[in-house]
Amino acid sequence: MPEYAILVYPSANRVYAASSPALLRAELAVFGTGLAAELSAIEEVELGGVGYVRFTSSAPLGERDLALLSNLSSLYALFELGDEVLRPVAVSPLAKTDSDLLTIQKYAGKTNELFTKLLLNVTLLATADPAAMLGDKPLYLLDPLCGRGTTLNQAMMYGLHATGLDVDGKDFEAYEAFIKTWLRNKRLKHTAESGQLRRNKVRLGRRLDIEYALSKDDYKAGQTRKLTYFNADTLTTDEILRANSFDVIVTDAPYGVQHGSHREEGLQRSPRDLLAAAIPVWTRVLRPGGALGISWNTHVLPRAELAELLARAGLNVREGGPYEEFAHRVDQAIERDLIVAAKPAS
Repeated sequence: MPEYAILVYPSANRVYAASSPALLRAELAVFGTGLAAELSAIEEVELGGVGYVRFTSSAPLGERDLALLSNLSSLYALFELGDEVLRPVAVSPLAKTDSDLLTIQKYAGKTNELFTKLLLNVTLLATADPAAMLGDKPLYLLDPLCGRGTTLNQAMMYGLHATGLDVDGKDFEAYEAFIKTWLRNKRLKHTAESGQLRRNKVRLGRRLDIEYALSKDDYKAGQTRKLTYFNADTLTTDEILRANSFDVIVTDAPYGVQHGSHREEGLQRSPRDLLAAAIPVWTRVLRPGGALGISWNTHVLPRAELAELLARAGLNVREGGPYEEFAHRVDQAIERDLIVAAKPAS
């Protein structure tokens, strides 16, 4: 059976770099559920003094399988192993824009962009049609706690329609300034409008609506993507957005600091309380067959309790095997994990 080896992407973040091989191993196992070939013997190895993730395939990787695996979050290069030689295998990642869309922004608390990509990948693979991420018809993504837009930017990289909500006005303004500047600097045809967000004459916040194309020809042909940011309470998600309108919901939940939602009782500070209130709201705008992916700090909310919140909202939680191998240390106060759950297709 063919053997392959993945050279792990070098992360500038020392702590994340130490976790990358194990995270890639778990991510690869999840990808394996959507491939024609069966993957086995996934392990971390050292070849020539360099770390790789090696795996065995039941058959040579076909075009579709390679197209999926090309998007592994920490894949730097792919090789086929044979006769003690590493033979490069061409990959074709989905990246539709330059990578600086993800790397330019630097600020305290920014989620590592490789982890954001991992979380999005695992969520896409949990949908009723995992290969839809490769299709010509763009999917719709929502990040209901989007901050300064790392998830929105990764969605743009994949050519998805992206919508975000966040209550923090400074994050909204910072993202608006960044994305408008980036689009201008890249000379991408686009329109951008911002203004008040109102429902039934009640002001809910602010909004930014951008429509852009990846090329001038696409723009002329009407093949555009939409990017929307609502500076609003995440608990108003189902008031602002239509039911059953998103293919995936992906979010990095707060780690236990001021965040998330304004209500009559004031600013909620407990991630547990916020997620308990928000998950049913988010689920209403998720399409049947769609999937919800959340990363969070396990120090403030046990995995079993979060899984129960998702199940109570009518979602099927992916459990066991690689789905429970993503926990990793971020710093002394944060042990990050992810969980994905799918909305029944019918």
